[in-house]
Formats: sequence, structure tokens, C-alpha cells
Amino acid sequence: MPKKTIRCPKCGEEIEVYQNPIPTVDIIIEIESKGIVLVKRKNPPQGWAIPGGFVDYGESLEEAAVREAREETNLEVKLVRQFHTYSDPKRDPRHHSISTVYIAKAKGIPKAEDDAVEIGIFNESNLPDQIAFDHRSILKDYFKRAF
Repeated sequence: MPKKTIRCPKCGEEIEVYQNPIPTVDIIIEIESKGIVLVKRKNPPQGWAIPGGFVDYGESLEEAAVREAREETNLEVKLVRQFHTYSDPKRDPRHHSISTVYIAKAKGIPKAEDDAVEIGIFNESNLPDQIAFDHRSILKDYFKRAF
């Protein structure tokens, strides 16, 4: 495959254009002893999902996780730990993304915000049927390792 190049607007040199995966975060939010928060997506791909989204330029993964949790669930979260990173190029049908997943704790009542149309608290025994992306696999890993 031929290399893609563009001309630098400052110096005029030809520079190679790289296509890189997009960094994202997902946050498994534990609500006291009730379960974990999932959001029903407003935009495709449809289904229930772990709250999360894209990392903004200049933002740390941790900052992105706290921001995305607040934007989608209206909850202030405390990150407990980084859980795992998922990088299968097919994990998101729209593009190649790499997601770093965090486990967080929150108190209060979640409210669907931003691009979430519905919100719910679930546990391993009552997960919804339609789960977006690779989030069912992530949740399976979480419930296997949760203490």
C-alpha cells in the first residue's frame, strides 16, 4: 500500500500521514452494593454500554474517565483502579479504538445525560441482552475478577 503524504503548510515538505487507533476510556461504575451502571446509547451502535468515550487532546486517561462518567451518568466518581486495556481492532465497528477501562465508585442516583437515553444499574445476573461494542466481554472479565 502506498504511503499517504501531505504537504506541510509551514515548510512545504512532504510528510507521511499515519493512521493511528483512537484512545478511549470506559468506566465500570460501582454504585454502593447495588451493582454497576450501564447507559443505553442514543447514537449507533445501539445497545447498552459501559459509560465512556473519547480522550480529548491534552487530557489524561484519568481525567477523561472522570469527565465521561459525569457527562453520561451525572455522577461524580472516584477512580479505584485501572482495570484493563482492550485493543481488538474490531471492538468498535466505526473505527479502530483502544479503550482503557477503569473501575470507579459513586454514590447517588445516576441520570442519563449526554448521548445516553436511558440508564440502569445491573449485576452479573441481570445484564441486558443488547450490549454494544465488546462491552459484554469486558463485563465478563470484570465479574470474573471482581472481589
